Amino acid sequence: MNTMDRRRFLELCGLGGGAVFASALAGCSGMGAAKNADAADFYFVQLSDVHWGFRGPENPDPTGTLPKAIAAVNALPRQPDFIVFTGDLTHTTDDPEERRRRMAEFKDVAAALKVPTVHFMPGEHDASLDRGAAFQEYFGATHYTFDHKGIHFIVLDNVSDPGARVGSEQLEWLKADLERQDKDAPIVLFTHRPLFDLVPKWDWATRDGAQVIATLMPYRNLTVFYGHIHQEHHHLTGHIAHHSAKSLMFPLPAPGSQEKRTPLPWNPAVPYQGLGFREVDAEPRTARLAIQEFPVVAT
Repeated sequence: MNTMDRRRFLELCGLGGGAVFASALAGCSGMGAAKNADAADFYFVQLSDVHWGFRGPENPDPTGTLPKAIAAVNALPRQPDFIVFTGDLTHTTDDPEERRRRMAEFKDVAAALKVPTVHFMPGEHDASLDRGAAFQEYFGATHYTFDHKGIHFIVLDNVSDPGARVGSEQLEWLKADLERQDKDAPIVLFTHRPLFDLVPKWDWATRDGAQVIATLMPYRNLTVFYGHIHQEHHHLTGHIAHHSAKSLMFPLPAPGSQEKRTPLPWNPAVPYQGLGFREVDAEPRTARLAIQEFPVVAT
């Protein structure tokens, strides 16, 4: 496994307030036209690590960043086909009643999204203390699949197990699902923790991630999107590209750059620095994905 040199992995193109780049499946040429291509092409939005219920100096506006992101998504000139939240919807608490209160509040705020189809998945803050029981009460299954316009999507749970494992039962479920797919089919997998060993001492890994990646490896057009590390990061395991998303609460330091993964301090001169979300243009016919990053901005 290797972390890619960005210049080899991404062909950056300027567009609006973010950066657009193609996944390892293809170059960036023609990506800007994806939304105007035929009806099979579409785009979705990824939001991650909201940590609703967090209180601390790292974000003096803890109830404001999610609504700002929702307002930005709602203002997009063309609405996405769907939205996915890749975990840590709420901030951890030992109190089961408080955990449910935070989930209910988060769900109420997220209901302001105009897009009717929103997919949720847990992070360890949502699920590790009760093996996902409260999450399932409010949002349903912690792992599932869906298909959209020629792409097969898989939501994998590597957080409900407090040991940071996917587990043998879910791994068998994944294998059975993938066996129904063609080896060249375009597949997108969402998970919360990285499946590879990024910084294990920071809990930036999945204990049985190597088994998951071995299961994914025969599929030639598969891309992974995840959260957890609160920053944009790109990695390859063989031909499989892994893209992490920024947080909507606080950024974390670069992988392994310091002893502990303490949140980066709030910068009043540049509020919401390091926070953001992304949209992903999908071209199922070519198994091509183009990613655009958006910052959270003060309003």
